[in-house]
Amino acid sequence: MGTDRSETGQGLNLFVSPDDFFKESVRKAFAERKVETYPLVENYLIKLLQHYLDARNLFDSETTDEFGQRKPQTLAELYLTANISDHAKKIELLKKLADRSLYMSGFFGDSFDRKIIDVDYYAEMGGAAYRTLADCTREDTMAKVYGVFSEKFVQFMDVLAYISQNSLIQSNQSVLRLYDRYLRTGSELAREKLVEMGVFTLPLDQAKLTRQS
Repeated sequence: MGTDRSETGQGLNLFVSPDDFFKESVRKAFAERKVETYPLVENYLIKLLQHYLDARNLFDSETTDEFGQRKPQTLAELYLTANISDHAKKIELLKKLADRSLYMSGFFGDSFDRKIIDVDYYAEMGGAAYRTLADCTREDTMAKVYGVFSEKFVQFMDVLAYISQNSLIQSNQSVLRLYDRYLRTGSELAREKLVEMGVFTLPLDQAKLTRQS
């Protein structure tokens, strides 16, 4: 007696493609974080996640370029190098800087706690890179996309953090880390997590003044 496909759930989808997984993850995160945007921005974020699915794309495999010159290693070096490069190279480096900053601050922001390079550094450099991209990109459509990422960098950072927290097994975040993230970036996700944990949070400007006193 043959097996009825309906009995096996019509061949249940046990394996989901990265494209489908990230589409679902991004749309759910947008809905949960109440981020309103348009399809081109959504597609850009999905492609960014697919690109960094290979962790090697977070790092340059070689330390020198084709001319034997040392490649820029820090975000600040990348930004400076981009601004003195020809137009095509400038776009390439700025995009790498902006995308890498967004991904790192979203997925690994908590690991920067109390390090020399903190999450606010990534947020500042990434936002600046997207803003410069928007100004110098000749294609109006992409200029608009970059502008959205520049203006709402912290919101998109929270979207990636939400995806990270709901798709990976992570250790419990400490209250101090969340509070520090809130103070440094104004992250709404961090504030909401603190409220969920029963921690009263002051408005950001008052919280910063309290910390300085």
